[in-house]
Amino acid sequence: MRMNRRAFSRAMMLGLGSAALPLAATRGALAQGFPDRPLRLVVPYPPGGSTDPVARLLASEMQALLGQAMIVENRSGAAGAIGTENVARAAPDGYSLLLHTTAIATEPSLKSNLPYKLMTDLQPLTEAVRGSYLLVTNPRLPATDVAGLIAYGRANPGKLLYGSAGTGSSGHLIGAMFAQQAGIEATHVPYRGGGPAVTALLANEIQFVFDTVQTSRPLVLDGQLRGLAVTGDERSPLLPQVPTARESGLPEFTVDYWLGIFAPARTPDPVVQRIAAAFRDALALPNVRERLAGLGLTPVGSTPEAFTKTVQEDMDSWRTVIQRAKITLD
Repeated sequence: MRMNRRAFSRAMMLGLGSAALPLAATRGALAQGFPDRPLRLVVPYPPGGSTDPVARLLASEMQALLGQAMIVENRSGAAGAIGTENVARAAPDGYSLLLHTTAIATEPSLKSNLPYKLMTDLQPLTEAVRGSYLLVTNPRLPATDVAGLIAYGRANPGKLLYGSAGTGSSGHLIGAMFAQQAGIEATHVPYRGGGPAVTALLANEIQFVFDTVQTSRPLVLDGQLRGLAVTGDERSPLLPQVPTARESGLPEFTVDYWLGIFAPARTPDPVVQRIAAAFRDALALPNVRERLAGLGLTPVGSTPEAFTKTVQEDMDSWRTVIQRAKITLD
């Protein structure tokens, strides 16, 4: 028996519609049944670092929000690559998550041999928090503001030294960006961590460092270091007397850092949305916001779509800085 085209098309549409119903039902059931066991949140750095307090604060709220515990697991090594690869290669079921920093967006431009591809192997879930850096100098440097530091650099080409936690670290890249926008020469001195870099600054072995606000704040308040500018759009509540770089004559110099949550790529969208929503709920809790404010951090809680856009934009902007400064870790 032959079927005319109209009848055939209608039959096909009905068939496809009925086939799609079980798929939609399966996805809905997956979201409703998730999670049914504890989740793990991988931090790709050693315990006690700057990411740990945020990871443990958020994980502690997940029992009530998801009905299952979230266990923080530190997997350090290879400047964060070991923990990141561990999650990138995990089952895409939502039970293995990654808390990483802005550094994950700079690594593709610094390393050609990464064991994972950021936008292919990982799914951004939410930008959890955002914070600013602080430009600090040794008080013995004859510069009391950003304009003075730039003037000193121009009058003494090649004499300005700035330190960081190592080649390719955020402090290194921000220092390079600062020198590019200020039109000065500044030599990078890598150290084995942010602590040693600040120690060298206190000893006047180097002239400036870009550090997190909460880390250098006690030294600024004690007069051991001079805070010249914060890098965010607004002044930090922790150091309201310190102007922004924009206020200090560098209108294009705005640099924030974020901590964000990632899942393995191909994690089902209903699960992605469920986890992201739970983190947003956690970040809205008054006690969480209060704790984060004490760390100099602002809660964000973006959608997966918005965070994906943020990660891609940061990858593009830092690639330009890295290429201009000819920085590589290969």
